[in-house]
Order: sequence, then structure tokens, then C-alpha cells
Amino acid sequence: MSDALAALAAAVAAAPSSAPLRVHYASLLLAAGRPVEALEQASAALRIDPADGEALRLVQDSAVAAATGARPAADPPATGPGASSAPVAGLHAPTSAPGGHDDGIITGVPSDATVPRAPGAPAPGTPTAEVPAAPAPASTPGVPAAPGPAVSGPAAPSGIDWDRLEHEVGVHVPAPFVETPAVEAPPGQAPAVPPAGPGSAPHEEADGAAPPAPGGQPFLVPARDDAPDDGSGLLEVSRETVTLADVGGLEPVKQRIREAFLEPMRHQAIAKAFGKSLRGGLLLYGPPGTGKTYMARAVAGELGARFLTVTLADILDKYIGESEQNLHALFQRARQLAPAVLFLDEVDAIGGKRAQYSGSSGMRTVVNQLLQEMDGIGSDNDGLFVLGATNHPWDVDTALLRPGRFDRVVLVLPPDEPAREAILRHHLAGRPVAGIDLRSVVQRTDGFSGADLEHLAATAAEKAMMDSIASGQVRPITMADLDAALADVRPSTTAWLQSARNVVTFANNDGRYDDLAAYLRARRML
Repeated sequence: MSDALAALAAAVAAAPSSAPLRVHYASLLLAAGRPVEALEQASAALRIDPADGEALRLVQDSAVAAATGARPAADPPATGPGASSAPVAGLHAPTSAPGGHDDGIITGVPSDATVPRAPGAPAPGTPTAEVPAAPAPASTPGVPAAPGPAVSGPAAPSGIDWDRLEHEVGVHVPAPFVETPAVEAPPGQAPAVPPAGPGSAPHEEADGAAPPAPGGQPFLVPARDDAPDDGSGLLEVSRETVTLADVGGLEPVKQRIREAFLEPMRHQAIAKAFGKSLRGGLLLYGPPGTGKTYMARAVAGELGARFLTVTLADILDKYIGESEQNLHALFQRARQLAPAVLFLDEVDAIGGKRAQYSGSSGMRTVVNQLLQEMDGIGSDNDGLFVLGATNHPWDVDTALLRPGRFDRVVLVLPPDEPAREAILRHHLAGRPVAGIDLRSVVQRTDGFSGADLEHLAATAAEKAMMDSIASGQVRPITMADLDAALADVRPSTTAWLQSARNVVTFANNDGRYDDLAAYLRARRML
């Protein structure tokens, strides 16, 4: 590879304004374990063509590799005199953020032993010949000039001149997050655990879930494979990988799910001794965007079970009697695939109050069929856990809310402070960020749902992206971007809470919405 690098160095010297050539040269330098030189070439290419996505990726990868001393995952073996097949001590692959992208933030200075050098490369601190920088063509207005001669400065003990790298990248990048003391959870509530990402250990024990089975493997309930996965043509069947540990906050909901289904399925002999059936139903309700669907997927992921989603479009048919047959076929299919989680999204549309329909309405018979499937004669639902989600539980037929069907109605509230911090970290982790004071953002996002927080992070990223495009200089997301995003994004839960206040005030005679009433009182909305 040394001959190829030498040839490319000569080619870059001959054509310094060619961004694709510099990008190719940078990729080979990074693969050869020379991230500092790769960063220089990628930065020069990015100044020539600010819209070059490959150059931006190489800048991020090279910065991380220079900081951690890591080599690319697909690094070809070194060849030539002095090459060794033994791994360099301290080298490890960089941990990717959720979504599979490195965050590109320099987090530390590596030691001499962790900086790989290509065969024949000079020792750290030794002057090397520089490839001429690419000047911007005078006839092309708006193109930023490529980096000039190296700026001298005090070199780090590792031999990496960080002052020079800062000049090459064009901006000083502070730490991704401003670390502050941990947010205290309200009394009686367990603190939220940040969502687990690739490379991080599961949080089942800290989150209250059962520990892994002996041997370190997660507990999985084997699913029956006597029928193909393609379903009846009406049912969406999937395997979920998310677990309850990936869900920030919502501890009361998690605990109820463990009691109702997860632990009985894990300990079937004990559950049988106590007369606990391996069936169940749980209705999740709350403002839009609070994670009800994600929670349902996590239940399936906990058991390694199949996840089946049912919506109104999967059931309704224009011919009389076909809708009921579709609903029966969906439940039959779910029973064949047990253990499984059957998720009824917007259950108020499928199982609305029959009194609201006229005598000739076909929806009355659909609701009757749903009641029969959930708990009726001949309905063997062992191993089938039915989860429903709705924003309007007061519109659901009361017969669906009795024991044996939806045994428990659980309120899914907007995330509290620890959960908001976990959610924001999750959505910012895959983006370049610098100097983010999460504590300040968390305090200013009271009432935001999980979807609102995701939208907030996306809006801040858009503002940083547009500023980078306008200036021709790529920069990370800062607090200024989040401040601007907070001025644009408002919590979407306010309207729902105001409408729910009337229900709590005038239609809570049976105490079904006492938890919602307590939340509204805490927010001084009652």
C-alpha cells in the first residue's frame, strides 16, 4: 500500500484542487492507520467541496481514530518491511452511536502506544513533508480556500499537534455535552436508564427486569414454528430487538407489564402453581407521542416473541360479515404464533362504544367479535398477550375494560426529567454536537413527549446544517441551535391534557382515571 500512497501523494501534489483525489487519498491513509494525515486531506477536500458527504464522513472518522488510536473495522493487513501481524496494544474499534454512525467528537488524547503508524513512517514529532494544499480557484466565488501551510504549535505528548488539527478542521470543538450532576428522580420513582445503544451493556438489572439467563444470554421464549412467518396476508408479523431497557422512563408501565405477562412467561411453573394464566391484556393510554407503540414492541423483544400489529385497515371490509371474519383470522394467526404480542393500535377505532353506533352499523358486530376473541367461549389465548393503545380510552366500549380482556388500564405520561435526558441523549448521539447543556434543555422541556423531544433534536440539527451550508464550514450542533429550536417547538401534549381534564372532572365516578387526575393536579390543571 506504501507504493499506492506515494503515487497518490504525487498525484495530489500535481492536482491540489481535486477534491475526489484528496478524498481517495484520505480513505487510504485512514485504512493504513495514519488518521492525522487522513484528517488533513479530508479537511482540504471539504474546503474545496463543502457538500462532499464522503469528505465529511472521513473528517469525522479520522478525528475519532486520531483521538482513540483505533483503526477502521475493515482495515487491510499492513505489508512491507517491519509490518507486524500482532495487534497494537490498546487498539479497539470505536463504539458507534445509535443508528450506526460515529459522533465524530474528539474525546481525548491517545498515548504513543495507541497511535498506529504505517511501516516506514517517522516517529511522532518528526517533521514530515507536506502535500501542497489546494488553493480555491480564483474564478469560483464562494469556494473557501483550502488550508495553507501547517500552523506550528505545541505538540501533544503523543506527537499529534492538536493546534494544527484545530486549524485544519477550522473550528475548536468542545466536549459533546456539558456534564452536570445527575437529575434526581421524584421520590418513590426509579431513575431512568438511558436507552442502550450498540456496544453498551443491557440495563435489565438496573431497570428492574429479570437478569440474563446463565451463560450471559438473554431469556428467550421459543416461538412455535409450525406456520410460516408470512401470515395470512392480513397480518404484519415481525421480530423485535428492542427491550424494556431501551425505553427511557415509564417505570410504572414496565412494572405492570412484568407482573401481567413477562414474569409469568419466564417462570411458567411458578405461575401455574399460583393459578396465573399465560394470557393477558393491557390498555395503554395517554397523550400522542409518549411511546405507547414503542413500549408494545419492547414487550415482544423481551421474550424474543413475534410482534403482530393490527389496525382498523386490517379489519374493515366493504362486505357484511367480512370484517368479523378478518378479525377472527387475525386472532387465529396470532394464536398459532404464540408466544406472541398482538398490538391493537388506536383501539378506540376498533372497539369503540357500541352505543355510539346505530342499529344497522357494521361496527357494532365488529366490537362484538373483538369481545368474543379476547375472552369468549373457545378463545384459547394462552401465550398471547394483547396490548392496546389509544389516546381516548373514554371512547372504548366498557365491556373491553373488564377483567379477562384489558385487565388493566395504564396511563403513559410524558417523560419526567431523567427520561427526557435519556431521550435527548439518544437522539443527539448520532449527530455532531458540542457544548450541549442537557440539564438546561431538560428543565425547559417540561410537558414534552418523546416525539416532541425527537422533533426538537431534528430541528436543532436542521439549523446547524443550514448554517453549515451557508458558511461552507461544517460545524456541530450547539446550545444556540437548541435555543432556537426551543423557540419553534412547543409541547404537543397540552391540548390532550386540557381535553382530558373534562373527562376527569365529570366522568371519573369509578376512579378509572385517578392517576390522570393526580397528574393534572400536580400540574395545577385541576
